[in-house]
Amino acid sequence: MSIQATETKRPYGGYHVRNVPEDDWELAHTGPDTPLGEYFRRHWNPVALSSQVRDLPVAVRIMGEDLVVFRDKSDNVGVLHRHCSHRGTSLEYGIPSERGIRCCYHGWLFDVDGRILETPGEPPDSKLKDSFVHGAYPAMEYKGLIFAYMGPPGEKPDFPVYDVFELPGNKLVPYSTHTPCNWLQVHENGIDPVHAVFLHGRVGEQHFNEAWLEMPTLEFRESDKGAYYITARRLDGMIWVRSAEMVFPNFAQTGALWEYGHREKYFGRVSLSRWTVPEDDTGTWFFGWRHFNDIVDPEHLGDESLCGHDSVDFVGQTGNRRYEEAQRNPGDWEAQMSQRPIANHRMEHLGASDVGVAMIRRMFTRAIEGKLQHPGFPGGRVADGGPIPTVSHDTVLYVPPKDGVDDRKLLADVGRRVLDAILSGHEVPSAERISHIEARLREISEIPET
Repeated sequence: MSIQATETKRPYGGYHVRNVPEDDWELAHTGPDTPLGEYFRRHWNPVALSSQVRDLPVAVRIMGEDLVVFRDKSDNVGVLHRHCSHRGTSLEYGIPSERGIRCCYHGWLFDVDGRILETPGEPPDSKLKDSFVHGAYPAMEYKGLIFAYMGPPGEKPDFPVYDVFELPGNKLVPYSTHTPCNWLQVHENGIDPVHAVFLHGRVGEQHFNEAWLEMPTLEFRESDKGAYYITARRLDGMIWVRSAEMVFPNFAQTGALWEYGHREKYFGRVSLSRWTVPEDDTGTWFFGWRHFNDIVDPEHLGDESLCGHDSVDFVGQTGNRRYEEAQRNPGDWEAQMSQRPIANHRMEHLGASDVGVAMIRRMFTRAIEGKLQHPGFPGGRVADGGPIPTVSHDTVLYVPPKDGVDDRKLLADVGRRVLDAILSGHEVPSAERISHIEARLREISEIPET
């Protein structure tokens, strides 16, 4: 007899819920020919750090495909199907040449676009090398990350250049981290601000500072490019407003890691920009940048020397700690990977804090059905040549509590006004956006003029 129950009303009722239902296939699986996999493949995705790919090839697995990333001696970057199309030897053991990569087994030479340049073991008049092309994907290198486009060749989009990629006085440090579970439970963390109160503050050790312990007001919205949340916290006379944005399908940004909320800040930008890239259905890579500047981290608590391949400079992001340490002070890595290799949505009991999670799941369903459209950006920029605007930020304003006014309602109202001020910057020329937003935010603040 099959037991299908996913919950019980009885104490000690584990017997009634011992079976795990099938996972949410459409949202979890990204291999070739899957609906979500096809959606992902129509966008540029990072596949490696530039620092990994020097004089030797690197074997990677992206969305269930075994690939090799290499740099030839002319500094061209290639992303090829990993196994040589002659006899299947892995090209991770290939030798980069002046042009392309040469298989170690019989010397076949492959260009970055998959064309076969040489088959030295064949007769001089052989037409074999011209009869087919090895599997390859367009690749590009940008600010220390290597990206590949794995979709239909005729549908390749321009690479999107977002505003935070070009901020003055900002240093982008590439990093990656690996989590042994499905991509979605990793990605959803970015639209779940309540976890920060507990996982990063109240439950174990404080990962950042006391400001994170305050329970914020919550609001979630769809955007023209994806989704974002608005949180607002009361810190004495100050209100700390924070928004984080997800750009579909898998790009997200996070504000400051160490925000104290003690002093006014207008549209402080992000500490993290990253893509959630499925390795396969039970493994996930974050590829992105840590941002280092005097605004997002004025006390210089970050450490760029700790950022690199499967490494970043704040606790609980990798599986590189001792098990007992992770049990005593769990972080994002432990919380995400322990939801099972593929989180089972049918066994969850979502609450008010999960509105954003439920929202993006519905949005992904619409996306793979072709019912979710986002604007294109020819040339990867907006019409006036500026970078594409994003909204992730931390803003701190002096707005003290008011007699006779519900402070939670005041927090939520200020949060909305802050985000609306930021969104109004989308309507002005790129060169004027920052000053426009800062002026609008100062109007919300109640610091007396001197």
